[in-house]
Amino acid sequence: MAELLLLLWPIVALIALGVWLKRSTWLDSGFWPAAERLNYFILFPALLVHSLANAPLAQAAPWQLLGVLLSVLLPAAALLWAWRWRYQVAAAQFGPQVQGLLRFNTYIGLALAGGLFGASGLAVAALLLALLVPMVNVLSVLALLSDRRWQARAVLWPLLRNPLIVACLLGLALNISGLGLPLGSEALLKFLAAASLPLGLLCVGAALQWQGLRGAWRGLLGNSLLRLLLMPALALTVANLWGLPAQSAAIVLLFFALPTAPTAYVLTTQLQGDARLMAGLITLQTLLAIVSLGLWLAWIGSRVAPAVS
Repeated sequence: MAELLLLLWPIVALIALGVWLKRSTWLDSGFWPAAERLNYFILFPALLVHSLANAPLAQAAPWQLLGVLLSVLLPAAALLWAWRWRYQVAAAQFGPQVQGLLRFNTYIGLALAGGLFGASGLAVAALLLALLVPMVNVLSVLALLSDRRWQARAVLWPLLRNPLIVACLLGLALNISGLGLPLGSEALLKFLAAASLPLGLLCVGAALQWQGLRGAWRGLLGNSLLRLLLMPALALTVANLWGLPAQSAAIVLLFFALPTAPTAYVLTTQLQGDARLMAGLITLQTLLAIVSLGLWLAWIGSRVAPAVS
């Protein structure tokens, strides 16, 4: 337990440092949008390509992993849509609720997966992202556009331009083709990848918006508890039913226990959703996850014997 807390507290500390840096005058206000763009378009894709290109995909049980993810996401999405139609929830509020329940903070997830299981954990996590990122983005866009006439371009074009999806596809292609990362590109990507997670965690702290916590407490708290407690329990149950290897099952549990993604705020704003609700969900889930992730990490440590680095 003590070792797992030692793994979690530096992540929390980086997020807290991001909060302080954003509120102080030490950095110019233009730093954070530039840092987020740098990480989103260059550093984080480099980490995904580097992790996937040489990942032992067979050991990660990709088809089982895909089955688990579909078995969790599709019923959850169906229940969300049934709730939406039953209570006539507008798309502006429905979109944030869907993203709050289904999206996840990749920076925290990769930092924990790598800390728990090293390079093999990062490989499984990268494969999970390659499968999960397109799914949750499609569901998020559909939810935000659910009051409008559906158009294929409105859903597909943002996905085709998504640098994380492109990086996942490129990494998988390099892996499957056997090319790997030739001509010194592995060293370059490793340097870029090393900067991604600390910068990403600082940006998570900077992106927290405290004003979003005012009002609508029932919706914020209900969505957050479902995300941080029910979804990981469901994911763990499904992973065990599918017979997923212990390490892969632990990483699936971990990613479904993460708070929602800060980038959900950007998508919500672009598609005219309730940005205040989305900001509240991001902030509250990130704060509550400090406790809930500690509990889930303790559970993982009691059953999977993680190799904490």
